[in-house]
Amino acid sequence: MNTTPEHNARMAKMSFTAVYSLYLAKIEKKGRTKVELHQVIRWLTGFDEQTLQRHINKHITFADFFAQATIHPNAEMIKGVICGYRIEEIKNPLTQQVRYLDKLVDELAKGKEMKKILRV
Repeated sequence: MNTTPEHNARMAKMSFTAVYSLYLAKIEKKGRTKVELHQVIRWLTGFDEQTLQRHINKHITFADFFAQATIHPNAEMIKGVICGYRIEEIKNPLTQQVRYLDKLVDELAKGKEMKKILRV
């Protein structure tokens, strides 16, 4: 399934903070911690804890969030289907980055080992 320009625009305008709270609720419901969630986000984005917290507090969009990120070189190893989209086939870089994060959070919630989630 290919993303549409409308889908990509919608992803760019989404609030990172709003989605972050959903990520946190999802992983905590499955027995994982906020510390682990932050570890996953920091791995993908290159943000330190202070910068990540600032972004959470500022209510920025995914477009702004990922514009400031330095995506981990191993992020291309994140493969599979999330929300009906095969991550490695997504052409729009921002949409792909959002789906990378979705996939990492999903793996965390499913109880995968941190070593495997971080592609070490």
